[in-house]
Amino acid sequence: MRTSLFQEKHYTDDYSKKNISISCGFLLSRLAKKVKITVNLTDVIDSLVDERGLDREKVVTIVCEGIAAAYGKKYPGVTFYVSFNKKTGNLDVASDKEVVANVLDEDFEISLRKAKIIDPNATLGITLQVPFEEAVGRIEILTAKQIIAGKIRELEQLAVYEEYKDKQGSIISGTVHKRERAGYAVTIGEVLAILPFEHIIPQEVIRIGHPVRALLKEVTPIARGDYQLVLDRVSGEFVQQLLEIEIPEVFEGLVEIQKVVRIPGYKTKIIVASNRKEIDPVGTCVGVGGARIKPILRELGQEKIDLIQATDSIEKLVRYSLKPAEIDRVEVMDGGKVTVWLAPDQRSYAIGKMGQNINLASKLVGLEIQLQDLAGPEQTITLDSAQEDESDYDHERTDE
Repeated sequence: MRTSLFQEKHYTDDYSKKNISISCGFLLSRLAKKVKITVNLTDVIDSLVDERGLDREKVVTIVCEGIAAAYGKKYPGVTFYVSFNKKTGNLDVASDKEVVANVLDEDFEISLRKAKIIDPNATLGITLQVPFEEAVGRIEILTAKQIIAGKIRELEQLAVYEEYKDKQGSIISGTVHKRERAGYAVTIGEVLAILPFEHIIPQEVIRIGHPVRALLKEVTPIARGDYQLVLDRVSGEFVQQLLEIEIPEVFEGLVEIQKVVRIPGYKTKIIVASNRKEIDPVGTCVGVGGARIKPILRELGQEKIDLIQATDSIEKLVRYSLKPAEIDRVEVMDGGKVTVWLAPDQRSYAIGKMGQNINLASKLVGLEIQLQDLAGPEQTITLDSAQEDESDYDHERTDE
């Protein structure tokens, strides 16, 4: 018996992940009635291969396995062979039958007379592969539909993974498609990615239909929910990738980004170093009149960037890391701590809103920073106390 399939695409909200479901509705009526199906399966396979970029041989195998499963469910114990006939464009279904003198079970046996029509050399006792003429029901075809649709989705997901796995960790551009419960769906080519709410810069506005750039944070071989691509705009790596895109010297390796620490929506601190004496790493990144850093600042909204030149001196690095505060003296202590002396009017600048500036500075230098007022030791400020100091929330310098 020869069978063929129709293809049916299902879209969610006009786009979503473009799952392809192989519709067996046509087979539901035709197979059950044993009516010859004339629709050419080649068109179905060509459509899957061309539109979705799937491997042709794998698609053919999946379709054959699905139909074989449908027959196997209806006729348990029978060994079925389903193959794609390139000449007719349909599927050929056959089963193993033993050649016998008297047929007792037509599902497993065939008479010698009928066997010789198929193979003139047939003899009693041999097993012959015979075209299967019986029908299958709607329940069995539903099984085939589920198997085929599931395997096609797996094939699609594998194709997406192969296309994007090498782009993980780089910035890609897309268009915001819709708002989901977990974040925003973003179209990247013909694939949907998810930009989770926790990966969005605080206070930034994401607009449906507008372009967006984000770091491709994760590519999974199997979809989680509806998505295989996870985007990110809050990591330090996102800012680092922006620098590589906007500043040729960073991309070429003439200016090296040694470390990035970030509190998204507030500030990013970056240590930069030059591999050539004639290149000023900070000036190169800023550009004339800020021409190079401004596009990055626009991308980050109200977030600020502190560029700090690399140095072998811990004291200098601590001073630079606490900008915009002006530091009087730095003393490196035992136990991974450093004490910083500064004037009372500089304390709020060093601490920053909710202690965020000193928090970033500590992460940048890898030491616990303690602030000590020049007025006396009783004014010592630690990182923990700085974060609890509500009086400093609105005193950060705005012209840094």
